[in-house]
Amino acid sequence: MSLSPGARRVTLTAHVASSVGWLGAVAGFLALSIVALTTGDADLVRSSYLAMNVLGEFLIVPLSLAALVTGLMQSLGTHWGLVRHYWVLTKFALTMVATSLLLLHQFTAVAEAARVAAGTAIGALPEVDGLGKQLLFDSGAAVFVLLVTTTLSIYKPWGRTGFGQREIAANFDSAQPVRSPLGFRLFAAIVGLIVATIVVVHLAGGGMGRH
Repeated sequence: MSLSPGARRVTLTAHVASSVGWLGAVAGFLALSIVALTTGDADLVRSSYLAMNVLGEFLIVPLSLAALVTGLMQSLGTHWGLVRHYWVLTKFALTMVATSLLLLHQFTAVAEAARVAAGTAIGALPEVDGLGKQLLFDSGAAVFVLLVTTTLSIYKPWGRTGFGQREIAANFDSAQPVRSPLGFRLFAAIVGLIVATIVVVHLAGGGMGRH
């Protein structure tokens, strides 16, 4: 599939807008989670958890899905491809992981915190147990991941993947051993560790097991 120049501009605009909106919404969520943990105002804490749920359900979730779909269209409809360049493949993988964890996060931990807050009497502090710290950790990690994907889009590091290099080699009837760059392998290891930590913290906090 190859997009026309006009379609490429439209999808690129949609991708940038949804990605920036996603980052801004998650940053707002992070701010609310900080307020909920640090303020002594019970009504403000209650309102913050309710606002987080609205922000997640009506902004973060749709914007993340829009960024994922438009990014996929951009990669498959242009010369970049999905698996030809390390930065594109890495960005897509991070977006997939972030979106998947986000959906679990929204409909378990966030929804549970909002349910508890909604059932708490005016003037009383919502008893969310460890969910408050979990929401802070998850949203902070999400901001970090989105900043990483933004950085990848700007710097486009590591060059072509083995598949991309073999495409070029095939045109010149030459085959060279292909090895992924050390920087990419270190980056993948660090990201894998971060994702594993998020999953462990989420499970330990009971976020995935709450209803």
